[in-house]
Amino acid sequence: MKTSDALRRAQDYGLDLVEVSPTAKPPVCRIMDYGKYKYEQEKRQKEAKKKQVQTKLKEVKFHVNVEQHDYDTKMRNLIKFIEHGDRVKVSLMFRGRENAHRELGFEVIQRVIQDTVEFTSVDQAPRLQGRFVSAILVPKKKKI
Repeated sequence: MKTSDALRRAQDYGLDLVEVSPTAKPPVCRIMDYGKYKYEQEKRQKEAKKKQVQTKLKEVKFHVNVEQHDYDTKMRNLIKFIEHGDRVKVSLMFRGRENAHRELGFEVIQRVIQDTVEFTSVDQAPRLQGRFVSAILVPKKKKI
């Protein structure tokens, strides 16, 4: 159909002539209400954005000489973050003479990893960065 004929027909219906595929031979056009089409497309995009889940990186800090009650409290928070679907950075800072016994810091981090092994997996293994040892834990994928 000629472009002028298609345009006249679209105007008769009170609609728009929209080019769908300009690279096709001959180009493909469609008669539609373009304003309504754009509105529905934006509405679909907003709906998809609402359903999108955004993961955050939370941090739980430990020290080498952490007591059991403090450890339990921090572990409760870590589990809450993981259940919410967030990634968790477990960090441990060495102060003063604690630098001489860095293996104790790695033991604390390994203990955290072992205590959460059933519902987390290690995204980044424990590594030393200056005075800090840090590891990143992510929630395990749920089996469907």
